[in-house]
Amino acid sequence: GEMMRPKLNILSDELVNQIIAEGMELLMDPGVRVHNDDALGLLADAGADVDAESQVVRIPEHIARQALETAPSEFYLYDLDGEPVAHYGDDSVQFDPGSTAITILDSETQEQRPPLTADFVKFVKLVETIPQLDAQSTAMICRDVPEGIGDLYRLYLALNYMRKPIITGAFRKDTWWTMKEMLVAVAGGEAELAARPIAVFDVCPSPPLLWSDLTCQNMIDCARNDIPSELVSMPLAGATAPVTLAGAVVQHTAECLSGVTICQLAKAGAPIVWGGSPAIFDMREGTPPMGAVGTWMIDCAYAQVGKTLHLPTHAYLGMSDAKVVDAQCGLESAGGAIMAALAGVNMVSGAGMMDFESCQSYEKLVIDAEIIGMAKRLIAGVEAREEPIALTLMRKLGHRADYLAQRHTLKWFSKEQYIPSAVIDRGSLDGWKRKGAKTAFERATDRVNELLATYQPSPISDELRTELRAITTKAARQFGMDELPPLPED
Repeated sequence: GEMMRPKLNILSDELVNQIIAEGMELLMDPGVRVHNDDALGLLADAGADVDAESQVVRIPEHIARQALETAPSEFYLYDLDGEPVAHYGDDSVQFDPGSTAITILDSETQEQRPPLTADFVKFVKLVETIPQLDAQSTAMICRDVPEGIGDLYRLYLALNYMRKPIITGAFRKDTWWTMKEMLVAVAGGEAELAARPIAVFDVCPSPPLLWSDLTCQNMIDCARNDIPSELVSMPLAGATAPVTLAGAVVQHTAECLSGVTICQLAKAGAPIVWGGSPAIFDMREGTPPMGAVGTWMIDCAYAQVGKTLHLPTHAYLGMSDAKVVDAQCGLESAGGAIMAALAGVNMVSGAGMMDFESCQSYEKLVIDAEIIGMAKRLIAGVEAREEPIALTLMRKLGHRADYLAQRHTLKWFSKEQYIPSAVIDRGSLDGWKRKGAKTAFERATDRVNELLATYQPSPISDELRTELRAITTKAARQFGMDELPPLPED
């Protein structure tokens, strides 16, 4: 029997086309502000109208269309064993944790505190052991090193413990090169890294329609070195973007079109992802809720726009704005993750994250893994499995309710059902009480410890570890730190 994959399209074809048309119009009027000399030069050479004084660039549609032609419609990220494990393209769906948290939810106190080296190492190890997660992220900023190396230090730590590929990003123009040096060392050379990328860099335009010097340079440097970059456009509907959902998607489209254009002018064929982290603006609280239904809708709509343009896609979904791991936390994270899967977003970032993209939690991460397992099962769809589906079997059994004893049940139950871990309680009331009457948070705490006990060290050599430490220490010394914190003992 033919299987249909359940899929969500949130916009009509007409609306998608109008959004793209308006995005193209915005590139000409009011144009895009670009505070980067390299990009201004590339755009001027391509025939865009550059106002040197205001740094506003008017980009004709044909230049953007040419960039869309040369940008690849797909690419893979590879693990450290050289296997292609994350496919950016078509309707492939993968998940990674949210990035750049400034706090960690303390497992004991359930309160936020600044993350330290040991916290991030524990997080990386946990991600390695969670089967539902397809990639790592530079998930938090460690506060026990200088701010100037906050970006590259996360990558240094992750490279010591990971096998899965990583979603990362730089906070400066110079630190990008240190991060690249580490990736080249791990990949075994420049050509090897280009052929089998193990990392993608997030590059964030600023709403509305602005490229800062830093993020624009990061994107150009990625392109010239064949390192994939991921556009993270962040219209805030009602504050830094039009309040209507469609209006926010128009702004997102224009920002991403400008990014694809600059990227492809730097190097035609460089891999780039149509991504983002937009939100609605909560008019009562003045906050950007990541768990709002309007935020989910903007994301799924822009993913549809990206797919129409034949580009790989990314979104920040599966997060909550709750401050503790509670019912709100679960319902918001589940809604976003399931919507993203149905929309076919290639990389869904956000697992583990709460409190408006600022806090990471180990316990939320393993609960989110169950949501992701459910979402992946959902898009695997309903299959006939046998021909006929049930006639022969049901006629054999007649009116006997004895399916548990059938070979058919044994053969299919684990393929048909998503079997969650003990994080999800399905015991009877008595059974639940016998196991200690634990809350979801307490069961998640147990799961974190269980998983960490199964962690297998990464395949990198001692020589490589020493080289990575030397590269990172050299960077740290420029910011006044002579010795890096010691790596935690296993």
